[in-house]
Order: sequence, then structure tokens, then C-alpha cells
Amino acid sequence: MTPASSTPRALSFDPAAAQYAANRPSYPAALLEAIEETAGRPLAGARVADVGVGTGIGTALLHARGARVVAVEPGAGMAEQFRRDLPDVPIVRGDGNHLPLATASLDLLTYAQSWHWTDPDRSIPEALRVLRPGGALALWWNAAALYVPWIDAQTARVERHFGLERAVGGNGDGTHAALAAADGRLDFAHRRIRWSRRVPVDTHLANIGSHSLFLVHGRESTDAFLDGERRRLSAVFPDGVVEETYDVGLLLAIRP
Repeated sequence: MTPASSTPRALSFDPAAAQYAANRPSYPAALLEAIEETAGRPLAGARVADVGVGTGIGTALLHARGARVVAVEPGAGMAEQFRRDLPDVPIVRGDGNHLPLATASLDLLTYAQSWHWTDPDRSIPEALRVLRPGGALALWWNAAALYVPWIDAQTARVERHFGLERAVGGNGDGTHAALAAADGRLDFAHRRIRWSRRVPVDTHLANIGSHSLFLVHGRESTDAFLDGERRRLSAVFPDGVVEETYDVGLLLAIRP
């Protein structure tokens, strides 16, 4: 375990693995198309490692597209849930700072919502080591669409609840920090893909509650916040169905 992956917030996902798997959003087909276009090769038949896979939301899409995927996950609880959901995909324990993978063995290395748990001074050299020449590193995040009024208002309430100050990329998009940390070591192409999903209020609230800030904050405080959100959302969505809107931020760099 690395310092990044051993923090209480990182480890908080393990006991919530089933909640995470059932309620977190996936990613649009347009994201996979953007990866193929930017990498200059199809995913079908590609040798891919997906790192920090959690319960395998991103891995499942890569696998369905025909990629030859191996999953890498540090958390025992998440890995157990992954094996239940994707029994045909191999998974190994590890993280981006110490990849248990052979040198120059991959066409594509992916991080779906997980690069920010790594130390770039270690994970960047590791990425360059395991990618073959011409291989690609792809990082992406689902970011809340703050231009949607109800999402912006809810995000502001979350920030107040935890005493946070909104920073650049404060909607959950890790691209800003990743670009800064790369510091010229990787030449990233940047794409953004907008998409949405319609889910019951209960699913939306369970999605929020599966985020690390809530998982480490205590059940009583979390339940009180989510109860308040249920009342507010009932006014905005009287039919009980929430439309969540996301912008997926994608960064992709080709190994020379």
C-alpha cells in the first residue's frame, strides 16, 4: 500500500463496495470512441490494464469493447465486489505507484476516476515503464455539470457541509491537477464529453453517499444531509426521477 492508497478516504470505499457498484454512474460510449480516436487504435484486441478499478465500472466497458483487460485494485473489499461482478476479467492487487505489470507490456493504461489517488512522481514513471512505445495512458473523470442550476446548488451545499472551498476543478474533474502534476513529462490531449442519466432519487442519494467525503464523515451526519437533499430534490423532481448531468474530462498521452 502506498501513502495515497492508505489514507482513510481511499480505504473508505472498501466497506461501501456494494453501494458503489449499484449506484455510481458509468461512462458514455462516446468516451470509448474518443479514447480510440485519440490513441489511434481500436480497443478490440488491445492489451489494457485498468488501474484503481474499484468495482469495475470502467473495466466492464473496456472488456465489452473487446479489450484484453487486466484490472489492478489496492482495496480488498472493492476487489471482492469486482470478482463478483466481472468473474471473467483477471484482477491483481496493486496501485499506480507500484504496478505489478511487465515492462513494455501494454497498449493502453487506464485510470477511471482514480489517478488522483496516485503520487505522480511515481505513477508517471510506472506508466511509461509498462507501456510499449506508441502505447497510451488515458485518465478520465465524471465531473458534475455545475452549469446546471440544481447541481451547482447541491454542490455548494456539500461544500458548506464539509467546510470546503471550491477550487478549480472542484466539480470532481481531476484533469486540472493531473495536467499540473505532469509538468511537461506527458503530452496530454484533452477531451470533454457531456452526457446524462435519469435515475430514481434513491439512486442519486446513494451515489452521493458513496463518495469518500461522506464515507469518512460518520453515518449520522451523512444521513441528516441526505434527508435534507431528499426534500429539496422532491421539489425539483416531483416525479421522483433525477437527471444527473456530467462532463467526462479525458486526458490521453502517447508514450514516445
